[in-house]
Amino acid sequence: MGAGSGNAAAPFLYLPYLTFERDLAYIGHMIETQVISMTDNAARRVAEIAAKLGKPPVLRLSVEGGGCSGFQYKFGMADTVEADDIRAEGVGASLVVDPVSLDLVRGSAIDFVESLGGKSFQVTNPQAQAGCGCGSSFSV
Repeated sequence: MGAGSGNAAAPFLYLPYLTFERDLAYIGHMIETQVISMTDNAARRVAEIAAKLGKPPVLRLSVEGGGCSGFQYKFGMADTVEADDIRAEGVGASLVVDPVSLDLVRGSAIDFVESLGGKSFQVTNPQAQAGCGCGSSFSV
């Protein structure tokens, strides 16, 4: 193989790399959209609360240090959605999580549960190693 044949091979190697990068970005986007979810019950409750408050139907989940297990979930209606927030769409409402909190709740499902004990948003977090009885704090 001469010097000329080496130059001819460069475009061949370059094009699959671009295709691979594009495909990798698409796969990353698909994975990112599935990192957290909200149930229809949770979405309906967010929409109800938002309507009463006159706000957009966007629930923010964040994680703070504290609680009896080390970390605690914090829920609130989102006044703004940041550019780096991860967004999960539900029926008529959205859930947003900041990137730092996402590391602790990746793979979770947010539900709204009504029981004899009361009504609340609950997180089913596959990363939680332990939690408290009320379900509002956890450890990893």
